[in-house]
This record gives sequence, C-alpha cells and structure tokens, in this order.
Amino acid sequence: MRAGVAPDHPEKKWVADRLFDFYLKDPRVRFFGNVEIDTDISHAELAEWYDAVIYAVGASGDTRMGIPGEALPGCWAAREFVGFYNGHPDYRHLAFDFSCERALVVGNGNVALDVARILTMPVAELERTDIADHALAVLRHSAIRELVLLGRRGVEQAAFHNPELEELAHLEGVDVVIEGDALPLEDEAIPGHLHWETRRKVATLRQMAVMRHTHPANKRIVLRFMASPVELRGRGKVEQVLVARNRLEQNDRGVLAARPTDQQSRLNAGLVLRAIGYRGTPFPGLPFDDSRGVIRNIDGRVTDTQGWVHGTYVTGWIKRGCRGIIGSNKKCAGATVEKLIEDARSNRLPRASLDKDAVLTLIRQKKPEVVLRRDWLAIDHAEMDAGRNTGRPRVKKTDVASMLACAAAAR
Repeated sequence: MRAGVAPDHPEKKWVADRLFDFYLKDPRVRFFGNVEIDTDISHAELAEWYDAVIYAVGASGDTRMGIPGEALPGCWAAREFVGFYNGHPDYRHLAFDFSCERALVVGNGNVALDVARILTMPVAELERTDIADHALAVLRHSAIRELVLLGRRGVEQAAFHNPELEELAHLEGVDVVIEGDALPLEDEAIPGHLHWETRRKVATLRQMAVMRHTHPANKRIVLRFMASPVELRGRGKVEQVLVARNRLEQNDRGVLAARPTDQQSRLNAGLVLRAIGYRGTPFPGLPFDDSRGVIRNIDGRVTDTQGWVHGTYVTGWIKRGCRGIIGSNKKCAGATVEKLIEDARSNRLPRASLDKDAVLTLIRQKKPEVVLRRDWLAIDHAEMDAGRNTGRPRVKKTDVASMLACAAAAR
C-alpha cells in the first residue's frame, strides 16, 4: 500500500488502510515489523514456532529487456522509480536524471501509465498527495516534456486497464497522442468478437486520437503500439533508442506474439524505464522455480523434490506469477486458505513448539528494534499530523532510522 499504489490514487490507499486497521485491531492478529527473514529469523524457525506459515512476499524483481545498452546509466526498472517516488527506504537514495526533454517507458501496463502520470502531471497536483518529499524536490526541476510508451503488440493486446487509460484524458496540460496503425479508424466498426473490456479500450483510444486537440505548450504522452526497443545507445549514458516496428505472428500455443521487422527508427531519449513485468526472486529456505519466478507450490502448498513442505503455503504473485490485480490476489488468497483449513481439519499440520508469548520474547531477543502495532500507529499518526500541517494526506518518513526514532519517542 505504501510502496506500490500511486500517490494520486488515494482512494485505493484509504480502502486498504481501513482494512488493515480493522484486522490489526483483532486480538488474534499480531504485527511484527522491521524483521527480515534470513537476516533476523529463518524460515526453519518460523516453521517451528507456528503450525502454518503463509508467504505473501510478492515479486521484488523485474523482467529485463535483454538488449544491447541496457546497462547504460539512465536505464532503470519502473519498479525502482515507483519505490523512489513512494518513499520506500530501499530506493530513496536513487539518483534519477530528469534533465532530458524526452523519456521512454517500455511497456504499456498499469505501472507504465502510473509512471507516465507522475512524470507529466503538474507538480502542484503532486504536492497535494503523499508522494515522497525527495521525489517532489527533483520533479519540481524536471525538464521532461514528452513521454513515449512503447507497446510491443497492438491496441487489442494492450496490458493497461480501462480506468487507468481513461485517467490520461483528464490530465491537465498534457496531450495524449496515439501512434500506430492498429487502431480502427473513426468510421470503422470495432470488431464484435473482442471482449467488452477490450472494445471499451479501443473506443477510448479512438476517442483520444480523434477528439484531443494538441497544444504546443502542453506536455505529451505518446502511446506507440507495435514497437519494441532493440538497442540503447549513448556515450556514458542513455541518449538514443533504436526502435523496431513489430508484426504479430501466432506462436506454437496459438498466442499472437510480436516479432521485430527490419523497419527501424531512432528516438532520442535521456531516460528509459522498463515496465515489462515484475518477477519473483528466490526466497531464503524455500524451493524456487526459476523458470516461472515463483516459490514451488501445488495449489498454494509449497513443494520441493520430496513433496509438500508441511505447514508452508504461498499466495499472490509469488504463488502464481506476476499477473492479475488486487481482486485476483484476493481470490488467490482465499484458495490458499482453503488448502490450509483442509490440512488443519485432516490433522496434517505440524504442531507449533512455542506459545505466542514465547514467540514474542524470541523475536525481541533476535531483533530488539522490532516494530509492533503500537509502534506502527505512532509512525502513522506522526506522518498524518505532518500532512495536516501542509494540506497533504501524510508526509512519509522514508528512512528506517527516523521511523524507529518516532516509535521509540512515542513509547
């Protein structure tokens, strides 16, 4: 909620905040923050202390483009930029260069649109959100005037969802330009075989292409379809992107795949953000499927070469791969919990070796700076108090030391 949801989407944060608050008030729920698996405690210890452990650790890696020049300074994962502007302590130190006039986002999913909005919307609007102060400071001096989003396939296969797409039409001082010939013309009927959500998407894009009037003083978001980067070029940093036009071909599984053609163009850009997918990373002490980027499991039960790792479960992207949204993950969590309940009723779960008080004692011994619910509430209230003084939802503390100091002062 803090590090992934865009700052200009407060309604999603508000709903999640209320849900967390409701469940953390339940005496059966305890919160241990500032505790890292494998550094402070191990999976083996958790498995011994509890009857069952569910890992909902998400995907902390990202997919690489695998093209020449990707290692040049100025090429980042969108995940890193999202963590930076949301104030994640692990990303607050990153130094993004916004001195160029054009930036390129590879991908056209919801994260790509989040990035596009943050880089083009007026700073005055961002100042009313909970975006991190260090991000505001650099965005105030951003020279970026144009953001190009490259989608490797066509309009019908675009990964973004309709609400996020429709938001672009309401950005103040920003023109949205649609490029590529995959968009049905104004007088052509939208193909009836498409899913209704795709039909709505095509209709919105067509309306944007026809109805929007560009203004020279406005910033621009360019949605370019059927295009992929094939090389990043520059002397010491990203300066230019070689872009190939794609064609669609059916692969062996009957899926339309993008294949680059010989038709190429050059695009000057000083910043490249790849938003082509998150990826799960190996988790200490658990079997990992490197080809899929997930903890090995069958229907949520963690499995190794010997079978089920008793009492150990997964849910979310680390269970099924990086696809789906919040609603998908809620359904996924329900399916995992059903397996846990089934195993509990069948007496298949191991028995915990410690009671709850002993667990807390051990965690405090291993991590004296453990953050309990009361500590989190102190941090939360301090951030919101600072926000009220500046007309914002909150002013985030973005380094662990200041968070711990705040909790200690409250105690």
